[in-house]
Amino acid sequence: MADGTAPFTDLIDLASERAGGLVLLANDEFFAPKEALLKTAPAEWREGVYTERGKWMDGWETRRRRTPGYDWCILRLGIPGIVRGVVVDTSFYRGNYPESCSIEATTVDGTPDPETIATTATWSEILRRTPLEGDSRNAFAVHNAAAFTHLRLNIYPDGGVARLRVHGEGLFDPTRHHPGSEIDLAAAENGGQVLLCSDMFFGNRHNLIMPGRSTHMGDGWETRRRRGPGHDWAIVKLATRGTLHRVEIDTDHFKGNAPGRCMVEFADARSVPNADVQTLAGKVGAWHMLVRETPLEPHSRHRFTDLVARAPATHVRLNIYPDGGIARMRLYGMPDAS
Repeated sequence: MADGTAPFTDLIDLASERAGGLVLLANDEFFAPKEALLKTAPAEWREGVYTERGKWMDGWETRRRRTPGYDWCILRLGIPGIVRGVVVDTSFYRGNYPESCSIEATTVDGTPDPETIATTATWSEILRRTPLEGDSRNAFAVHNAAAFTHLRLNIYPDGGVARLRVHGEGLFDPTRHHPGSEIDLAAAENGGQVLLCSDMFFGNRHNLIMPGRSTHMGDGWETRRRRGPGHDWAIVKLATRGTLHRVEIDTDHFKGNAPGRCMVEFADARSVPNADVQTLAGKVGAWHMLVRETPLEPHSRHRFTDLVARAPATHVRLNIYPDGGIARMRLYGMPDAS
């Protein structure tokens, strides 16, 4: 389906370079480097720009194949998890895009060298060989509920792909954390998910839980200016059930558009599927106060340790009054031992 608006594209990009995704190995990258596949920014076109190898292209592009076979590259997901769909973006590749593609996946322990992964890993096909359209965002749903750490993109027989987006749900891996240590239970890299928000006109909700400090105002969650009653909010599903000890709300880069105030609530709803989060959002009695309604300063990191309650939680709702932008939210706590 040549359409980047498929429902699964609302999920976080597990392979994004900003989430730690990395292209490890490719059999060929003669015209354009493999690393461009996971760039956060959309592909761009530079008219009349050439390198010593040919036209400059913003993507991964192999030479014209003159022997049997196909080209491939292996990437490590920044966030291991369940892949719900992929977008194979051939933007600006019009006469040089692959005829078709397929995708395989595997789970690898540790960080072996790329050649070892290529030669010894056991791969499962999650997208069968499928035709591609040129200069298009080719979106394909994936129907495999297993969790993976690495993907292999195969292109037939050769050509160029501008970007690869791998949308899905991150999973919590307790082996990555020292037992008894406090972690950010909201972090995307740990398996947290921003399931729902009231509005995200200017900035995507997923930015709230991405790694590191925000880099600019567009690298946060920002709502439109509210002209009626009410307030804006976002619901985060924690990576795993746990007890929160401290909260950080960062309005970095939001100088004239930070919310006036915020309040944080939590819920313990282990049995609520992601699809039912709308029901959870409006369920009376499900939400309990974690951080009292508190003024926020623009372009500042706010740390809250005097929490109203310390009880097991699975979901957190950030309420902002009346609207505005939040760069990051950190929810530090102890994972539930059970």
